[in-house]
Amino acid sequence: MVEQQKLKYIFGPVPSRRLGRSLGIDTIPFKICSYDCIYCQLGKTTIKTLERKEYLPYDEILADVDRKLAEGCDFDYITFSGSGEPTLFSRIGELIEAVKKRTNKPLAVLTNGSLLWDDKVREELLPADLVVPSLDAGDQSFFEQINRPCAGLSFDQMTDGLEKFARQFKGKIWLELFFLADPFDPYGQATKMADFVRRISPSLVQLNTVARPPCESCARPVSKKVMEELLKKFPQPAEIIADFSIIRDTTVKTAHRNDILNLLSRRPCTSQDIASSLSVHHIETLKILEELIAMKLVEVIEINNKIFYTLLG
Repeated sequence: MVEQQKLKYIFGPVPSRRLGRSLGIDTIPFKICSYDCIYCQLGKTTIKTLERKEYLPYDEILADVDRKLAEGCDFDYITFSGSGEPTLFSRIGELIEAVKKRTNKPLAVLTNGSLLWDDKVREELLPADLVVPSLDAGDQSFFEQINRPCAGLSFDQMTDGLEKFARQFKGKIWLELFFLADPFDPYGQATKMADFVRRISPSLVQLNTVARPPCESCARPVSKKVMEELLKKFPQPAEIIADFSIIRDTTVKTAHRNDILNLLSRRPCTSQDIASSLSVHHIETLKILEELIAMKLVEVIEINNKIFYTLLG
């Protein structure tokens, strides 16, 4: 029971393709977001809003941070992410500053970038070491189709905020660009996105596409060949981060998810144990585990400096 309390708002460290061992901080309840993206693997947004407030108790989140850091666990980044939009948390600035006083490890914020038009939000993120915003469309029409934003939020407002933040921020910005196959015109959208990317000059551009079962079946992945062609449109440094080895049929992925849950119902396992037992590629196993953690079905425990996964609750 004590261990569950300890992990209530903190998850990990979990292996991350981009951030190494990531110790996550969750500041938003499941699927409270400013978008309802058609490709989201966590399902439809439960509460779509632009309202910023203290969705989870600040003092309890910080207490969880203190408990986890006191364990002396090893990690590469402490990351604000989770299963909702972290900048909706009205005290994220205070929390970032408090965490920065407690660890010298770099701090990252993974955000959809939808609230960067707000002067206060931009100011609150300035102490971070790395901000990873996303851009999924190149114009208002596709913005509405792909992100299904909260009423009152326009494409120009969102991109203007991102551009202002890029001018203010002294840390690193890794801009994630997300592409979907036709009818979502990846080539046309890439051309428009490239113009914007040149204006803000992020530290790194990362191209991604659907790899896990999406919220809507119309959200289909772009092929590796097309992604390589799209990459040429963007200024360097730029890279493809989509893991094509795990893009599978939805039925297969769902079966793997259920198999993992059944296995963990019997005993805690490492990711290597799971991959070996189920004959699933290790990288694919890690991505499914990330998904199950975000869905509050699985948690991470560390025993003798080794990471185990177990059912939550």
